[in-house]
Amino acid sequence: MTELDGKEEARLLKKKAVVDQRIAAATEERGVTILLTGTGKGKSSSAFGTMARALGHGQKCAVIQFIKGRKATGEQLFFGEHPKVEFHVMGHGFSWETRNPELEKQAAEQAWALAKQVLSNPDIHFVLLDEITYMYKYGHLDEADLLAALEARPAHQNVMMTGRTAPRALLDSVDTHSKVANERHAFANGVKAQAGIEW
Repeated sequence: MTELDGKEEARLLKKKAVVDQRIAAATEERGVTILLTGTGKGKSSSAFGTMARALGHGQKCAVIQFIKGRKATGEQLFFGEHPKVEFHVMGHGFSWETRNPELEKQAAEQAWALAKQVLSNPDIHFVLLDEITYMYKYGHLDEADLLAALEARPAHQNVMMTGRTAPRALLDSVDTHSKVANERHAFANGVKAQAGIEW
């Protein structure tokens, strides 16, 4: 073993010791709240990937999509008939399509009423509130209601939420917050949106 190899091995052992210490210190067992924001593509895709992981462990899941609704998405077609998934598409499309704030607010309130039921159901282990953060940006829902429901949910329940931006109170309260950045997007270069990629 060269001196360089020895130094590299010592560095890796030191790193492993730090990781092992963090693993040993993480003893709390409970569900977590995860928020995915940012202008980049992949927030909902990441959340559905996490839900697939939960399903792999036999966990019951629920999805509430707050905006999508104009056409069937790939995730709805795939997960919608799964016996362990409650799938609810509650939106009326994006605001630039409907141009009817009152209709959007009504749809948001209906979706939130359903979300509250799901968030209080101990049989559901994983909840996805897809594109919920737009409801607070547009003033359709009260963020305090969301924070209260998250706080009161069953202790084992994991919740993922998506949307470009989020209220500061929500950002500060979640266990995990990841921001998806946009470095480049095919649509900006004239590539048409397509099934299997955008929906």
